[in-house]
Amino acid sequence: MEYIEVSISGILAENAEILTARLSDLGFESFTEECGGAFSAFIPLDTFDILQVANFLEDYAVKLGFRYKVEKIAQQNWNALWESEYQAVKIGRCFIRAPFHEPDPGSELDLVIEPKMSFGTAHHETTRLMIETMLQIRFNGCRVLDMGTGTGVLGIIAAKLGAAEVVAIDNDEWSFLNAQENAARNNVPSMTVIHGDAADIPSGRYSFIFANINRNVLLDDMPVYNSFLEDGGSLILSGFYAEDMEIIKHAAESLGMKQMQYNTLNYWAVVRFEKC
Repeated sequence: MEYIEVSISGILAENAEILTARLSDLGFESFTEECGGAFSAFIPLDTFDILQVANFLEDYAVKLGFRYKVEKIAQQNWNALWESEYQAVKIGRCFIRAPFHEPDPGSELDLVIEPKMSFGTAHHETTRLMIETMLQIRFNGCRVLDMGTGTGVLGIIAAKLGAAEVVAIDNDEWSFLNAQENAARNNVPSMTVIHGDAADIPSGRYSFIFANINRNVLLDDMPVYNSFLEDGGSLILSGFYAEDMEIIKHAAESLGMKQMQYNTLNYWAVVRFEKC
């Protein structure tokens, strides 16, 4: 089968999420992430409506300020192409791979993540930053909330690191289903996946809350996260640029939280706050 590839570059992470969803509506079947917010989308040639896609890209390129390239991929074994392009990721003692990769016997944590069209393959800077921060934490016996879970990778890691209960939430149905599949694939029965948003957080207190989402959602939902966080608990945030750190920090401090950790990678940031 022949495919069309649309390569997108120069787009903000929050806009990439919007664009991915819209391209999916147009029939694009799979996506690959790259550094700096860039990604590629693929659609079978026989379902490709050139005028519809061209009009869409021209319109959204102006609105969202990105660049794009469209090209035809010669007929080939699509699974082989996907496997050759999709690389496993090693982050500290954590090895994150697709089902077609061989395990890494030298890694303490060997995770199998089938990404499909969900965010969270560990290739993106924000996911890497979140994982690096998590690997410094003891989760033994803790209750954890993972907002905007995507593939479920962060919740799965927390469970593997000893969390007693993980609640993972995503408002995208595809991500909800994908996270459920990945939790089962990695034998994580302690992880519950919910299709919803901050309004659907189960009652009770959490020792750790993760949110790798765009800046505006973080700012809007931070008071809700804080209300579910136990005293002394940690709120770990990413999905925003380092230049937005001051506004994120101000919002957290206004809720009585204090900054404990901060790190950046290629202009992206991660921060851990503690509830006082």
